[in-house]
Amino acid sequence: MQFGAVLQCDPPAARTVHLAKLAEVHGFSHLWTFDSHLLWQEPYVLYSQILHETKRIMVGPMVTNPATRDWTVTASLFATLNEAYGNRTICGIGRGDSAVRVGGGKPTTLDTLRESIHVIRELANSRPVEYGGSTVQFPWSVGSTLDIWVAAYGPKALALTGEVADGYILQLADLDIAEWMIASVRKAAVAAGRDPGSIKICVAAPMYIGTDRKHMRDQCRWFGGMVGNHVADIVARYGTGGEIPQALTEYIAGRASYDYNLHGRAGNVHADFVSDDIVERFCVLGTADEHIAKLRRLADLGVDQFAGYLQHDNKEETMRVYGETIIPQLRQSITATKVTA
Repeated sequence: MQFGAVLQCDPPAARTVHLAKLAEVHGFSHLWTFDSHLLWQEPYVLYSQILHETKRIMVGPMVTNPATRDWTVTASLFATLNEAYGNRTICGIGRGDSAVRVGGGKPTTLDTLRESIHVIRELANSRPVEYGGSTVQFPWSVGSTLDIWVAAYGPKALALTGEVADGYILQLADLDIAEWMIASVRKAAVAAGRDPGSIKICVAAPMYIGTDRKHMRDQCRWFGGMVGNHVADIVARYGTGGEIPQALTEYIAGRASYDYNLHGRAGNVHADFVSDDIVERFCVLGTADEHIAKLRRLADLGVDQFAGYLQHDNKEETMRVYGETIIPQLRQSITATKVTA
């Protein structure tokens, strides 16, 4: 299993770079950031500095979208970083949430998302692509590689992920929901004639090392509010019955409104509807042993990477415990299990 750390691009920029460097020191393979240019600093500027000051960690957005940048600009950003620092970028992408909604916009259609993935992937992999009625290619880009991982919750988005994505990002760590969603992606991959094992699976959720459960839950309750924005879209489209797990949809019954200016932040008052049980199910909280136990169960479901959100007051300590205890133990035990099997 690989491990990622997920940061917001809050000022000062030097703090974000510092945390990224700590993530590499503690054995994290990926450094992800939010990508909402109105709420936080521009991530691609910070990626350049992070890559300059690190040696191996991969960087990318969790997640970008097709609406806020021209797709050729997005591809050029990745291809440029790859040329400058080696192929150390990765692209997480979805239909758009905070980046578009904070300015009054709406998420894109799945057709738009599908088309954008194709254009970004081809250009950022140094290949030509049809765009705007013309064949375009970066004449300066040679040997660039970029994998595109898609964030999805709803049935149609999960199907698209199985059909076209290099990886799947599930932004919650509930075991039952994860099992259903991973199976949905794999089923779609098989239907599309793809090897389902070729799609990497990433579970992304807040990680908090501690023993004060009330404090940990309060620090991470914002996450249920963030996920609730996507779930509300799903409920509006599909209702609360059918194939969508009730465990995913039932918790937003008390959701009233949402202020994107508090998006992804501890103390978000618009996440009060999120129960303690949901926080525990969606996040990874507690002692190192509790983290290891839950992450092992996720690994058994086929999860290739756990990416931990660090939007709380215990960033450095959480990364330290992961680096000294959790990452080494899980890598050793999972490797041993695969060898035995």
